[in-house]
Amino acid sequence: MDSETQELVHRQSVASDEPEKPEDGPGSHQSTQHGSTFGIELILQPVTWIAMLSRELNPSFIFGVFLVYGLSQGFTGSFSRVVTDYYWKDVQKVQPSDVQMFSGFYYIPWLMKPIWGVLTDAFPVYGYRRRPYFVFAGIIGTVASFTVSAITGLPVAMALLCFVGVSVCVAMADVTIDACIATNSINKPKLAPDMQSLCGFLSSFGALIGYSSSGFLVHHLGPQAALSLMAVPAVLLVLLGFVLFESKNYKVSNKEKAWEKVGTTVSGMGRTIKISAVWQPSLYMFISLALSVSTHEGQFYWYTDKTAGPHFSQEFVGMIYAIGAMASMVGVLIYHKFLKNFRFRTLLFYAQLLYGVSGILDLFFVLRWNLKLGLPDPIFVIMEECTSRIITRIRWIPMIVLSTKLCPLGIEGTFFALLMCIDSLGSLTHKIGGGLLLRALHVTRTDFTNLWLALFIRNVLRLCTLFFIFLVPNVSPNEVLVPPDLLKSQGKGSSGGESDSEFFEETVQLAKLGNVDEV
Repeated sequence: MDSETQELVHRQSVASDEPEKPEDGPGSHQSTQHGSTFGIELILQPVTWIAMLSRELNPSFIFGVFLVYGLSQGFTGSFSRVVTDYYWKDVQKVQPSDVQMFSGFYYIPWLMKPIWGVLTDAFPVYGYRRRPYFVFAGIIGTVASFTVSAITGLPVAMALLCFVGVSVCVAMADVTIDACIATNSINKPKLAPDMQSLCGFLSSFGALIGYSSSGFLVHHLGPQAALSLMAVPAVLLVLLGFVLFESKNYKVSNKEKAWEKVGTTVSGMGRTIKISAVWQPSLYMFISLALSVSTHEGQFYWYTDKTAGPHFSQEFVGMIYAIGAMASMVGVLIYHKFLKNFRFRTLLFYAQLLYGVSGILDLFFVLRWNLKLGLPDPIFVIMEECTSRIITRIRWIPMIVLSTKLCPLGIEGTFFALLMCIDSLGSLTHKIGGGLLLRALHVTRTDFTNLWLALFIRNVLRLCTLFFIFLVPNVSPNEVLVPPDLLKSQGKGSSGGESDSEFFEETVQLAKLGNVDEV
């Protein structure tokens, strides 16, 4: 007899004249109330968390992260991933190895992030350092999206240029937000993991929307017409440039002074990157990305092949990636709840180990061993996608948190852009390396005989990254990595003074829409 029944019997024996109310007993009511309260708290927890970040940091910062990471990067990146794959395959009819190398060119604008950072810091337009570059980025993305979606029979080189233009739009907008993240990570180091969790969550949520709609729109509109939707985030970036509040900075409008600031920034970056605590983890991040060669395009062509592969439909391909985006959000929550205080070396070692081992699932799928185990293709591919996304997110977030810890105060925006440039170079290498691997093994639009071998080599290279884990510092996210004297000295020009601090000041706030004079 349980405790609630015993309590009820006892009450009945003491007061037998009271009517029996088993459904309204105190234990049952307490349990129901506790369950409903727990459910409400669980639902409100993300809202409370975002409210806390808005209070500790700035509501405008949260809004900027939502627009750039959630819509521009998350939605555009995921939506274009599916739609461009079908565009190259069905419209341009390009081989998978060529598409794999084409996708590497999308990272070129990300390699130029330090240039975007220097431009926004040192070369204001009409006294503004931020607002015009949001407008420029939005215009470039809008024109590129409409061009590739509207012109039939576009040459391959021109189509590739348009996709690179969309990448320029996203990368240029990303620079300003990254500068704010680096600044806040230095000023409030305990919130650095929370900020990266927010970025990762919004990026995954935007990816969920993009993936969910991509397959449906490709099926009903065609891949070329669906590409026009990539202009929506770009147009919103243009609007952001007009509603963003930023004080005019007349003191740095002189070109000679601007070039002086560029020289100061470059020399500061040079001194910082020479420190072993900075260049060693930067080298590891490059190696971990470069060695993880991508075979995505070969797998995509195999997924959709009628004879060799499972011949997944367009809607199902989008659904696979959408479920993967939800799994990616789970990975963010796992990191935020359980892993954010782990030492960098320990966490990255086990994350990379799981990343290499999880690649075996791709190998099982291509060799069709899942059918021998009695697992249908749809179930197995969803299981593989979820596992890969969770591990990838857990592996990626600590590397970004580590990057923010390497930035010296004063040039944090440009230096963080440099670190992301190094990461983009690793991503470019793994895309082109994957394309060369597919070409060397003769994986084509119709021949997938050696696709399993490409996956096997990819998995071995992932595990080889573990030999370089000693480059990662064995410290926790709350510890300081860059020497304190460097944090105080960077960003000061030869004359020091007030103008230097104004030059490096981050002013990213939203205008009060009711006050026209401030807009």
